[in-house]
Amino acid sequence: MNQKMILRRGAPVAAALALGAGAGVGVYAGLSGGGTSTAPTVTVAAQPAASTTTVSNLTQLYKDVTPGVVDITVTSASSGNAPGGFGPQGGTSQAEGSGFVFDTSGHIVTNQHVVAGATAITVRFPDGTTAKGTLVGSDPSTDIAVIKVDVAASELHPLSLGSSKNVQPGQDVVAIGSPFGLADSMTSGIVSAVGRTIQAPNGYSIANSIQTDAPINHGNSGGPLLDLNGNVLGVNAQIESGGGGSDGVGFAIPIDSVKSVVNTLVAGGKVEHAYIGIHVGDAPNGAGAQVSSVSAGTPAAKAGLQAGDVITALDGNPITKADDLTAGVTAHAPNDKVTLTITRNGKTQQIDVTLGVRPS
Repeated sequence: MNQKMILRRGAPVAAALALGAGAGVGVYAGLSGGGTSTAPTVTVAAQPAASTTTVSNLTQLYKDVTPGVVDITVTSASSGNAPGGFGPQGGTSQAEGSGFVFDTSGHIVTNQHVVAGATAITVRFPDGTTAKGTLVGSDPSTDIAVIKVDVAASELHPLSLGSSKNVQPGQDVVAIGSPFGLADSMTSGIVSAVGRTIQAPNGYSIANSIQTDAPINHGNSGGPLLDLNGNVLGVNAQIESGGGGSDGVGFAIPIDSVKSVVNTLVAGGKVEHAYIGIHVGDAPNGAGAQVSSVSAGTPAAKAGLQAGDVITALDGNPITKADDLTAGVTAHAPNDKVTLTITRNGKTQQIDVTLGVRPS
């Protein structure tokens, strides 16, 4: 059964320290097989040496962008029982993710789930420089966090932020991060779809997410999804997989949502999201978003929405499925007043709702 999963790579501290930089070498050696054999002799006609090395656009993009992508290692407290059940056993564990430089003040963007529960954060730059990271703030509803490092200005190479508004299926993209701890890895693919809805760590929906077939795996969390001009289009966060590896179905949080959250956190503010207070699903035959339940005391309840109502428009914009409603509400701010067109018992009516603040 397929399932969506976040992409932080976890490992016990002891194992991580023991393997160190040689972990990847061990993997590759293990795959090469054992024993000895004599290979047949093959004669190959001599070819003239190439006078120049061809550098592709992706090669140049990698050189331009990688200095702004970082590897993030998080240490957190672990809990559990000692072997045999003889009392508690304390300790620490490590997890690994990715991030990218946001500005020349040392702010770095990553996923909230990468740094959740961190007791220590270490940021490693592509040239090997490491620095202590301090959590500035995070937003579980969009799975975005900002950390800050104090390093020389020469280490900080902010990436250019694009726009996710006009991203189209078929568009070429690349992902850069630390899959399985292999820092500074780049993969390429296309945008497979737009307007996807994924679930945030706190259970709320993240609207307008970008689906891509650029291979992303555990450890890619928090790294950038970029267009071929080096502009960040999204933050890689999840994959859908039947076996735990990359099946070519990955999801990135749209950069237009990320910008708003990051700017608020950097300024020391609190991120707030619009909230209506209903559970919805797709109505049959693309007829709208059908309300399955209304939470007591919420804006929806105060406005008179009921279970069974089918929402077909928000402020006159058609709603054909539940994701449309999620995106429509997400685009608003708390205290905004919206008009919902609903169908109830075969009759169409309009209901005004003043949106609230999403609970944490």
